[in-house]
Amino acid sequence: MGKSSKDKRDIYYRLAKEEGWRARSAFKLIQIAETFDIFQGVTKAVDLCAAPGSWSQVLAKKLREKQPDADITIVAVDLQAMAPLPGVIQIQGDITQVSTAQAIINHFEGENADLVVCDGAPDVTGLHDMDEYIQAQLLLAALNITTHILKKGGKFVAKVFRGRDINLLYSQLRLLFPRVTVTKPRSSRNSSIEAFVVCQDYDPPEGFKPSMTNPLMDNSSCDWSKLVGVNKEIVPFLACGDLSGFDSDMTYPLPADADGNYNCLMPVQGPIDPPYEEAIAVARAGNNTSE
Repeated sequence: MGKSSKDKRDIYYRLAKEEGWRARSAFKLIQIAETFDIFQGVTKAVDLCAAPGSWSQVLAKKLREKQPDADITIVAVDLQAMAPLPGVIQIQGDITQVSTAQAIINHFEGENADLVVCDGAPDVTGLHDMDEYIQAQLLLAALNITTHILKKGGKFVAKVFRGRDINLLYSQLRLLFPRVTVTKPRSSRNSSIEAFVVCQDYDPPEGFKPSMTNPLMDNSSCDWSKLVGVNKEIVPFLACGDLSGFDSDMTYPLPADADGNYNCLMPVQGPIDPPYEEAIAVARAGNNTSE
């Protein structure tokens, strides 16, 4: 019951294994792309905070399907080691460092990216204010490195946690992108506060110089929830994905064979060096000792 119960409770988890994706999050990028056509004309793409690699998989497959004769370059960046993916260049590095941005551009032979995506998220604590703040820092770090590597007119897609100070992030994004939309893919659970910003037509202000400085780190007493006028941006919010498709919050029956049995598949790619590996080994050793 244990392994198959998650397949029953989470349809996208099951579909990810059946279709060969490393994680269910692959469907989020697929549904975003279907709605916003973000892969059009893209030959150079960057996946930030890429592990375990499901968004890199989507980029590698969809970009080459869309332009089979084009020279496609995809760079995946993460602090963690990630199992290799065909057609994806991997950089194990820190997205807050200029050296990482330079390494990405080197792989593009001095050119900038057409598309930057980031599905990174912190290990949630359950303390919503803390989780929202850390996610905002991660998003801004992704945005900072994006200003170093994205070409003018390029696109940026990233995860956000919708919280009290989200208007500040929207305002900062609108300084750099004329078109900013918030979207909620069908495969994202309704119970989750996550959403995704789709930023198009990168156009930094005249005289703008990319920097790794993070203004949200500053100690400020400003109440960002009270921004008004030109300082407050109201961005569109759209649901994406087939609304008649699978509901990520519903439970679906498992497809059984003629004998009524269900074949539970293993994940496509397990973690290669998880931080909890030592804890699991200690726990197993304790259980063996008690037996």
